[in-house]
Amino acid sequence: MKSKILFLLLLQGICQWLGAQVQEAVQDSLENERLAQMVTLSEVVINNKLNVPGFIDRVKKDTSFYKAFKNLRVLSFSSLNNIVMKDKRGQQIASLNSKTHQTYQGGCRTMTKEYENTTGDMLDKNGDYNYYTAELYAGLFFTTGKVCGETNIVGNAGLNPREKSGIEKRKEQLKMLFFNPGKKIPGIPLMGEKSNIFDPRIADLYDYTIDYVSYNGKNAYKFEIKAKAGLSGSDRSRIVYDQMTTWFNDHSFEIMGRSYDLSYNTGAYDFDVHMEVALTKVGRLLVPSVLRYIGNWDVIFKKRERGMFTATLFNFR
Repeated sequence: MKSKILFLLLLQGICQWLGAQVQEAVQDSLENERLAQMVTLSEVVINNKLNVPGFIDRVKKDTSFYKAFKNLRVLSFSSLNNIVMKDKRGQQIASLNSKTHQTYQGGCRTMTKEYENTTGDMLDKNGDYNYYTAELYAGLFFTTGKVCGETNIVGNAGLNPREKSGIEKRKEQLKMLFFNPGKKIPGIPLMGEKSNIFDPRIADLYDYTIDYVSYNGKNAYKFEIKAKAGLSGSDRSRIVYDQMTTWFNDHSFEIMGRSYDLSYNTGAYDFDVHMEVALTKVGRLLVPSVLRYIGNWDVIFKKRERGMFTATLFNFR
């Protein structure tokens, strides 16, 4: 009797889970159909008979961009690193220039510096970074000591800032802004759902376009999301992304490059960030080859930072 009850409870749980999955899929499909009606298509895209709802679904669920950065954890490569911090007049106050080499061997990665030059107060007396911008850069591209046991598997876990704290939490939130533009980012006060560019409640504030272009000598679908011109102050405060442009391979639909403009102001904090990422293939793996960042941000009780950096990655093996 107990076995029968347990079986029925298990069956009920499975049915509920399947029902939730079907309901979510139906809702996603309806949202994709609605968004597809809002997208402006170039004549070439129309002639290519692109499945626009399916394309939008691919964009929303894409993991190739995030995986490209995770691939850096399982490869050897060299990097040219340039970080510049400026004051409110645009004058340089600190900088870092270096060339580094990451070696991946036996499931572990280490990093050596061919050279490193710093100016101003980039580093404190203990050799730590004085700037949050530089610390974030180091967290993304530099390796301290020997790091083992990492993989490039994205899986279902994804990014979860709730499981981290301090600088690691901030890095996770930053990665969500760049890697998951269709998701709510937990832990950033006053932002709520505003980081979700596909949310039906804010989709009307954007213009969506798809074009067929050449990107770095290869055919690509260019998907651009841009805030509508002339938004009122109240509408502007409802969005975070001013613009996001992504180039997709026209056959595999892997991301080839992406650029962003993000800005937001709550009074407690504000930021205005531009970022560009170009990707390349190393064998079967997709990796970032160039990343450029220009950012101006301020958090209450902290000093405003105006910085820019460029990472040029090469000699992958």
